[in-house]
Amino acid sequence: MKVAVGSNNPAKLGAVKKALEQIQVIVIGVDVPSGVTAQPFSDQETMQGAIERAKNAKSKASADIGIGLEGGVYQQGNQIYVCNWGALSWEGGILTAGGARIPLPDAIAVKLLQGHELGPIMDEYTQEKGIRYSKGAVGVFTSAWVTREEMFEHVVKLLVGQYMFVQKKEND
Repeated sequence: MKVAVGSNNPAKLGAVKKALEQIQVIVIGVDVPSGVTAQPFSDQETMQGAIERAKNAKSKASADIGIGLEGGVYQQGNQIYVCNWGALSWEGGILTAGGARIPLPDAIAVKLLQGHELGPIMDEYTQEKGIRYSKGAVGVFTSAWVTREEMFEHVVKLLVGQYMFVQKKEND
């Protein structure tokens, strides 16, 4: 089975490969558009980005399954949280799953509200480059107890688990 991931981001690809390591699949990354803004700013927009990535990856790679993973932020009250969504596309439809959420410090939130993207903000905040490709904001603000890859791995497992449930019901 061929699984196409709608990104070449190492954290996203690593998450899919780890989540599926016990299954005989070929995992490839493909650059595809998310169809949403560079910084998704709601659960709905972040989920839509994951769905578009999943559908576009499946189509572009002629894969059996497309997986889209999208990170974003959302505001609840006076607090801005990091969020992440995943989608799995196959001939039978689309499945979605959301993951962990943690609040972002006010210094980060202010810049997000000014229209900046989380990735560059985090690079500046940590004085490191490419945070979005490694530990991510979640890794920074959990002292690496949970990395971006691990966060997305959990979402992929939720997606694949749903997919297996649907496949089993169809075959019963």
